[in-house]
Amino acid sequence: MIDWTAFLVVLVAALVGTAVVVSTYSLGIRLLTLSGRTPVVAPAEFTDAITIMTPAEAAQAAKKAAKAAKKSPLTAGQKRAAFVCAVGCFTLSGVAVLYGIYLIVPALHGG
Repeated sequence: MIDWTAFLVVLVAALVGTAVVVSTYSLGIRLLTLSGRTPVVAPAEFTDAITIMTPAEAAQAAKKAAKAAKKSPLTAGQKRAAFVCAVGCFTLSGVAVLYGIYLIVPALHGG
C-alpha cells in the first residue's frame, strides 16, 4: 500500500528544494551581472554538430558586456556588494545541492 502522505511530503520537498536552488543560482547570475562581471561563454564546437557561437560573435558579446558595465549607475561599493552577494547566492545554491546529495546517499550519513 502506498503511503500518500509520505509521497506528498517528498513531492513538496523536491519542489521547494528545486525552487531554492534555481532561484538562488539565477539571483546570483543577476547580481553578478549588476556587479559588472557579465559571464560570457566562449564559443563551443561539437563534433558533428553546429557551432553555437562563432569567435567573432563571442568577441562582440564580450565587447557589449564591457560597454554595458561601463554605463552602470552603481558605485564601486554597490558593485562590490552585488559581487559578494552573488558569490553568497552561488555558495548557497551549491550547499543546497550538496545537502541533497548527502540526504540521498545513505553511506554519507550512516543510514
